[in-house]
Amino acid sequence: MICGGIFVYVRENVCGIMKENKFRFNGGKQKVFHSTKQKRISYIVFSFYFILLIWLVLFKFSTNFSELPSMRGINLIPFYYNQETNTHLREVLYNIIVFIPLGAYVHIFKEDWKKVTKCIVVFFVSFLFEVVQFIFAIGASDITDIIGNTLGGIVGILFCVMMKKIVPKKCISIINAFVGLIELVVIGLLLLLLGANS
Repeated sequence: MICGGIFVYVRENVCGIMKENKFRFNGGKQKVFHSTKQKRISYIVFSFYFILLIWLVLFKFSTNFSELPSMRGINLIPFYYNQETNTHLREVLYNIIVFIPLGAYVHIFKEDWKKVTKCIVVFFVSFLFEVVQFIFAIGASDITDIIGNTLGGIVGILFCVMMKKIVPKKCISIINAFVGLIELVVIGLLLLLLGANS
């Protein structure tokens, strides 16, 4: 139910570009996808990425809902911790890294949007995750997570812009290959962990 609601939002607001006229030449600009195959692969890779993102952020890769932490808390002070440890720095870095693909795909799917609008979409997705965690008491809602996630999305957008300038014809294929490889590695590791725990 939770995953379905978030996925519907993203499908309508981030990936809702199924109309063919969005991908035709417009004002001398090159179309976003160079083939229908590339377009389908992009949707498939993004869909798997977003499912893994939901599983990670909301369910911490847990296969048993009873193992989820029953907690509800809010921290509105950026980068505030009761006790400073190296774990917090790693957590911020992880929050940035996991949202880089989201920023990249928002830029790919909505290339005609202003960069500020793309950043707002990434921010809203992160904010929605935090709200869901608070409502269902499955984690602490932290402004630091939103900042890290949004920063990761911005990195993804800027990376995609840079790649478009360097290798305009191969940008999407490179991103799909990179994200797809990460997905395979993550899925492989999860299967190994599940096998070891069974």
